[in-house]
Amino acid sequence: MPRIVETIVSTSDKDGNVHIAPLGLIAEGKHWIIAPFKPSKTLENLRAHPFAAASHTDDVRVFAGCVTGRKDWPLTPTAEIKGGRLADCLSHWELKVEDIIEDDLRPRFRCKIVHQEAHGAWQGFSRAQAAVLELAVLTTRLKMLPPEKVESELKYLEIAILKTASLQEEEAWGWLMEKITAWRGTLIKPVDLKG
Repeated sequence: MPRIVETIVSTSDKDGNVHIAPLGLIAEGKHWIIAPFKPSKTLENLRAHPFAAASHTDDVRVFAGCVTGRKDWPLTPTAEIKGGRLADCLSHWELKVEDIIEDDLRPRFRCKIVHQEAHGAWQGFSRAQAAVLELAVLTTRLKMLPPEKVESELKYLEIAILKTASLQEEEAWGWLMEKITAWRGTLIKPVDLKG
């Protein structure tokens, strides 16, 4: 299995507007693969401007926020590429696309790091932070997984939240649970009372 690093990827459109999205970057030798699903703004931006920044943050609210429509996180300009990165991150990589492997579902953009910086000390993830990250990934796959799988994973992840969550993790968990609750509502078939 390849190493996958969960990051907040920022890309820019042709007009310089920055878009952020949580994505797992896949290690491949000295390269990192960005594999956005079709269709997506990240995919569109990488085709228009083949550069990205990967911000590494321990604030899991950013991951939960991005997958629940809360994408207004402070950004700051990148150092070597045209674009932006999270202002509050522990480190970041600036990436240049070297080639593209086309795919019907997830094209793979093979990138090399052209600049990297550390901005703070990494303290590691708590169990609650890891649970929020896992639930954030799970919520992006609600339409792809059987409901029993989602519920089983959720029940397991909830243990870490109940035992170890800080206010930040509780807030992030709440946002994700709003999305899970809405998804659950789509699973219930209306009863035809007319017969």
